[in-house]
Amino acid sequence: MQNKRVRIDFPKSLSEHRKILKNLGGGERLASAQIAKLLEQSKYKGVVNTALQKHVQGEELKHYQAELIKLQEHLERTGRKLIILFDGRDASGKGGTIRRITRYMNSKHYRVVALGKPTEDQQTEMHMKRYIEQFPRAGEIVLFDRSWYNRAMVEPVMGFCTQEQYRQFMESVVTFERSFLEDNSTTLIKMYFSVSKPEQARRFEIRKRDPLRQWKLSEVDLQAQELWDKFTDKKYQLLLKTHKPDVPWYVLRSDDKHHVRIEAMKLILRSCPYRGRSRTLDFLPNKKVFISGDQELRTMQAQKRKHGKFQG
Repeated sequence: MQNKRVRIDFPKSLSEHRKILKNLGGGERLASAQIAKLLEQSKYKGVVNTALQKHVQGEELKHYQAELIKLQEHLERTGRKLIILFDGRDASGKGGTIRRITRYMNSKHYRVVALGKPTEDQQTEMHMKRYIEQFPRAGEIVLFDRSWYNRAMVEPVMGFCTQEQYRQFMESVVTFERSFLEDNSTTLIKMYFSVSKPEQARRFEIRKRDPLRQWKLSEVDLQAQELWDKFTDKKYQLLLKTHKPDVPWYVLRSDDKHHVRIEAMKLILRSCPYRGRSRTLDFLPNKKVFISGDQELRTMQAQKRKHGKFQG
């Protein structure tokens, strides 16, 4: 059965224009000549261009999202467990990336965990306890939107933990991670989303103006720019002390949201062998976006020598 060809005419009104955008969002394929004509003539050129860009980007993501479904099915068959950490500064793109990764997954076999501020009782317990309680069962993926590494970044900078608690965490966390990887049934992926200071400021400004996003602004967000250098120092210590060959960190430059989402998907797919992997899809890392923990440490050390402080 042949696909029905969709004819796109120049929009005469905003309502017609919206119909066009609906067709684009539905995945209809338009001839390049039609797209060019639309962009050249439409008085809604900026809106159409944005819609087309999002459509193309969405189509590109689908190739990797299909591979993630294969990976999820493999984990279900084999009973392996996958833990993925999404850490980094506020407004660095963690949540949006998680949503794209899980968009087409079977919701019965993955969970997104975003723990809030610990209760008074939890504050008296071992720091790791409430995270351990969220660990995956056999065949499941758990994605932590901020992880136990809050104690290495946000908590010491904001005064939410003592220096002794911070020190103990930094000395013990790698041993903790190795302990639950010992039986070789679990894969751990640690991702640090690295946004630049100007881009973070731009995203905060959007949140302030947009009533649909204002709920995202937190106490930490409001001080993030002012405390930029302190967060940067803690990032360096994080990599220096907890990036190890068997539990490595991967740093993702996240100013470009689309590229960071693709690189996060690629990393997950490279980390776990699975049946039916595409032989034509590009799984190689984009070196402008994907940075090893070792490389990021060297970059930050060079910044310190040149500028007298870490840049980010």
